[in-house]
Order: sequence, then structure tokens, then C-alpha cells
Amino acid sequence: MFKTERLEREREKKDYIDLSNLMANILRRPVLLLTVAAVLFSTAPVSNSIPFILFHGIGDKCSGGVSNFTQLLSNLSASPGSCLEIGNGEIDTWFMPLMHQANEACEKVKMMKELSQGYNIVAQSQGNLVARGLIEFCDDAPPVINYVSLGGPHAGIAAIPKCSSGPICAIAEDLMKLEIYNDFVQLVTMQDHIAPSGYVKIPGEMTKYLDHSKYLPKLNNERPDQRNSTFKNRFMSLHNLVLVMFQNDTTLVPKETSWFGYYTDDGFDSLLSTQQTKLYIEDWIGLKALDDVGKVKYVSVSGDHLMIAYNDVVKYVVPYLMA
Repeated sequence: MFKTERLEREREKKDYIDLSNLMANILRRPVLLLTVAAVLFSTAPVSNSIPFILFHGIGDKCSGGVSNFTQLLSNLSASPGSCLEIGNGEIDTWFMPLMHQANEACEKVKMMKELSQGYNIVAQSQGNLVARGLIEFCDDAPPVINYVSLGGPHAGIAAIPKCSSGPICAIAEDLMKLEIYNDFVQLVTMQDHIAPSGYVKIPGEMTKYLDHSKYLPKLNNERPDQRNSTFKNRFMSLHNLVLVMFQNDTTLVPKETSWFGYYTDDGFDSLLSTQQTKLYIEDWIGLKALDDVGKVKYVSVSGDHLMIAYNDVVKYVVPYLMA
């Protein structure tokens, strides 16, 4: 329970919603203060607006805090929403390969009749790579209209994600500390069993990355001889793409990956903005095409990874669930 004096201090600050999962337990802050709770447990009627689905991040599950956040978004937008669980949730976010996760999401979405005319997506952290796999790879799927990305590692990560959720997490972290692009480790031990290895991209090791990484190069159309126009066209079909970056993000390295920014191919010394990357300039996935017509919103909010102010949720997330 919060003491009265602490509540008074917190009322002077922004109300924050902690979207962090077990990977980032260090980000402990008040989850939902009185203002948020009042909205969350209100009985606002759900309209006939477009439904949405939510993908949580690594080490998390659809129950608990994620369920509350999904309900909050539904109440604020008056749109029906649900969290789409992949596998058993928490464990499989670590140990199910990302391509398998995307394939399972594809099959589940196609079975959800309420999504048949189109739907919106909200995704957190690693869940964004599952969401994008659904958008780009899923055949005969209903259209995704608006897509809101909260702290997504879209261009990869250059450091092992924080992990502090017990022995399962520790095992995954130890495996990821092995040489990331070693043929045996990467192709057998890691990518077939450790999901984050599918988007680790070490600056200065681009040849090994393109040769051996199974997921992110395909998702971002990075291999020159394997670029797929279908993936690009599906991503370009979005009506709105909202990319939320957390200004004090200590989980994603670099934090600009949330906007598709990344280090140069040569190493860590130089960071490229989104518009300076080859992915954007050569428009491998249609990001530039979307941006050219005003469909990409680059949003920067205060806070560490997946710590978002209530007012920022209302301003940057909710409007794209009401369209």
C-alpha cells in the first residue's frame, strides 16, 4: 500500500503505466494510480469500432498486468480488444523461435472471425517482431489497419536484453552470451531455441549476421538477393504506423531501434537515424513510402523501457484504436 505522503508526491508527477515484463523487473514504479484505475474499471460501452489485438513482450503473459492494460485500452478507445497469447506465454517468449511465434499468430488471427474485416495492433517490445511477422508473412490474413509499436527492436539489438526473472531467464541469458554468430550455436542451439537471438545484430559483424541470422534479415528484407516485394507491399498497406521510443530506454541498445535507427555496419562509433539507414533510403520494407505520405508517426516519450505515462497512452495510442 502507498502511504498518504507518497501518493501526494506521485500526484504531482505524470501517472505512469508499467508495461514492462519479467525481462525488466528493475523498472519498478507505480503501475496504475487512482486516475488510471478509475478508467480501467469503468463500464464504458464498447462500440462497433475496429477491434485490436495486443502482443506482449518477452517473459510476459496475457494475464495480469497485460490483461489490465488491454482492458484499459479497450475502455479508453471503446474498441474491443484482446491479448493474443503465443504458446504458453512467458516461457515460449524466450524459447519458441520467432518464426514459429509469427506462424502461430497468423493461424490464430485467421480463426478470429471478429478480425475478418480488419483490425489494429498494439505491440510491446519483442512482441513487435511477432506482430510484424504476422503483417508481412501471413498469407490470406485479414488486413491490419493501424499498428502501434511500443519500444520495438525493429532494427535489431546490439546487446543482450536485460533478464532478471529467475532460472529460466538465466539459462537463456547464458546461452546468448556465447558467440552470437557461431554456426553451431546460432543455427542449432540459439535460433532454434532462444527467440531473442533472432534479432541480435552486432555492429561490425554484418556478414555473419546476414549469413546466419534466421529471422530479422528476412523481416527487414536485408538480403539483397532475397528481397520479397510481397512482404514490402503488406507492410506498406498500413494506414498508420506509430513508432514509440522511450527516451531513457536501458533495455534496447540502441534505443533508436524503436524507430528503425541503428549503428553503422562498421561498429558502435556511429549511430544512423532512421532516414540515414539503407533500409529506409532503399526502402526495403516500405517504411519510406509510408513516411512520404505521412503515415509514420515517430513518437518519443520519457521513461525507461515500456514505462509510458497515462497521458501519453491517451495521446499516442488510443486515437489509433478508434479509427
